[in-house]
Amino acid sequence: MYDSIKEIVEDSKKQNKPISELIIEQECKSSGLSRDEVWAKMKKNLDTMRAAVEKGQKGKGVFSKTGLTGGEAVKIKEYRENKKTLCGDTMMEAIQDAISTNEVNASMGVVCATPTAGSAGTLPGIVFMLENRLGLSEEQMIRFLFTAGGLGMVMANHAGIAGATGGCQAEVGSASAMGAAAAVEAAGGTAEQSSQALAMAIANLLGLVCDPVAGLVEVPCVKRNAIGSGNALISADMALAGCISKIPADECIEALAKVGHGLPESLRETGLGGLAGTPTGKRIRAKIFGDAE
Repeated sequence: MYDSIKEIVEDSKKQNKPISELIIEQECKSSGLSRDEVWAKMKKNLDTMRAAVEKGQKGKGVFSKTGLTGGEAVKIKEYRENKKTLCGDTMMEAIQDAISTNEVNASMGVVCATPTAGSAGTLPGIVFMLENRLGLSEEQMIRFLFTAGGLGMVMANHAGIAGATGGCQAEVGSASAMGAAAAVEAAGGTAEQSSQALAMAIANLLGLVCDPVAGLVEVPCVKRNAIGSGNALISADMALAGCISKIPADECIEALAKVGHGLPESLRETGLGGLAGTPTGKRIRAKIFGDAE
């Protein structure tokens, strides 16, 4: 199993293979499954993502039982159809799909945790926009997920992906970095450019806290996936343009781990600090669960 981003980039150059191919081969070796079996499992993940994206945008949308979230993916869809967006239709399409997915998650629907359920919208927001923007085939989209997953494993092993241990930078931040790197490959970039995109995406969200209002994966979690998708696309474009991160990817991951461990307990998924600790955040908690703090 790969232990560093540097190792993956070096192998890609040495073997003249994209990151996705290296990860497919690694997965076959570690799991003992055939290539077809490994591929089918990842296709199921892609299908699950697509189903969630579509579900969240049908009719008036989906809503959580608490009423805190829901229906906003549909609002964005209608906004795109009827108005001139400020950040461009391509970006808003990614945001729409990201929010749609996390609204499905908040409404107790089925999502593909990438790497967590709370960050499940970031990758779909990217990959389905790229499907339209670049005309990606299903094969390219599945490869996107292998690239994202392989690099995500390195991040999980060295920094963690749970908000409870590393803040939202470990969840949406990791998802954004995974998506940035995978987007670069999908656009024809090199493994080195993927590593640069990953590093920049991490740096841009370093220190992002996990402060779910009322302890629920709704506010601000749903909209943070929109930021995750947007940050990934920005980082990917910068890498493809030739911009570089002065801090190598593996060192960015190390910094992610140290910052996460340094965050106080109130900012690590406890629902005590940040937005959860505001007067409105406390009132929402009391309304849902009673007056007990």
